[in-house]
Amino acid sequence: MEREPYPSDLSDEQWALTEPVIAAWKARHPSASGHQGKYAMREIVNAILYQNRTGCQWEFLPHDMPPPGAVKYYFYLWRDDGTDQTVHDLLRWQLREKGKRLADPSLIGMDAQSIHASVGVPTTTTGKDASKRVPGRKRCLAVHTLGLVIEAVVLPASAHDNAAGTALLDGVAAQTGRVEKALVDQGFKKTVVDHGKQYGIDVEIVERNPADTGFVPQAKRWIVEQTNGILMFYRRLVRDYEHRPATSRSRVFWAMTSVMVRRLTGATLASWRTV
Repeated sequence: MEREPYPSDLSDEQWALTEPVIAAWKARHPSASGHQGKYAMREIVNAILYQNRTGCQWEFLPHDMPPPGAVKYYFYLWRDDGTDQTVHDLLRWQLREKGKRLADPSLIGMDAQSIHASVGVPTTTTGKDASKRVPGRKRCLAVHTLGLVIEAVVLPASAHDNAAGTALLDGVAAQTGRVEKALVDQGFKKTVVDHGKQYGIDVEIVERNPADTGFVPQAKRWIVEQTNGILMFYRRLVRDYEHRPATSRSRVFWAMTSVMVRRLTGATLASWRTV
C-alpha cells in the first residue's frame, strides 16, 4: 500500500528529472548477489529531502519511509562519491538552459555566512567568528545571477573570508572555465583578488556606500544573500548539526536540488513560517 505523500516528496515529474543520475549510479553499483535492493531509490531520495526540510534526526524519520540505516547508507555514499553534486549540477544546467542561458555562467557572486554549530559537533572543525561573535562553522557559497549554487565550502567560523574566497575560487575553476568575474563584499581582501587572477577571474570587491544605513542590497552581489535566505527554509541548515563539513556541504546541494526541481516543474513548497 502506498503511503500518504509528504510536502517535501518529489512528484512524478520531479523524480523524472532526478532519476537518470540515480538509476545510472545504481547500474554501476550492482549487488554481488544480484539483488536490486529492498528500498526504492525514489523513497531514499524522498527521505533525504524530508530530513533536510524538517531538520529531524536520523532516528526520527517517519516509519513509513525507509529505515534510518538505509537512508544514511545512501546519503553518505552519494556524499563521498559526488552523486549529490552530480544530481544538483544537472538540474542547475537544465534551469539555466530553460532561461535561455549557457549551462555555465560568466559572472558569480561569493559570500560567507557564519552558522551556529549544534552541541556535539567536533570542536576540531568549528571556531568562533570574532566579528559576528558566532561559534560554529562558516558556510561559503559561489552563486550565479539566478541564485543557483556553483560551489559550496564549509569551514570553521574562525576562518578568514580570504580562506573562504580562495577555496571557492578553486572549486569554481575546477568545475567551469567560463567564469570571468566574481563579486564579493568588503570582508574579502587582496589575497582573493590575486588568487582569482590565477584562473583568469576578475574578483571585484563591491564597497558599501558610506551614506547607506541599514540593509541596502548591492546590485547583483545581493543574490548570494537571497540564496542564503532560501537555504534557511531547510531546517537542517539553520544550525550546523553535522560532524563532518563534507556532510554540511552535501546538505546545501540537496536543499538546492529541492528548490530547482520545483522551479523546473512550476511547483511550490509552503514556507514553515506560514503555518
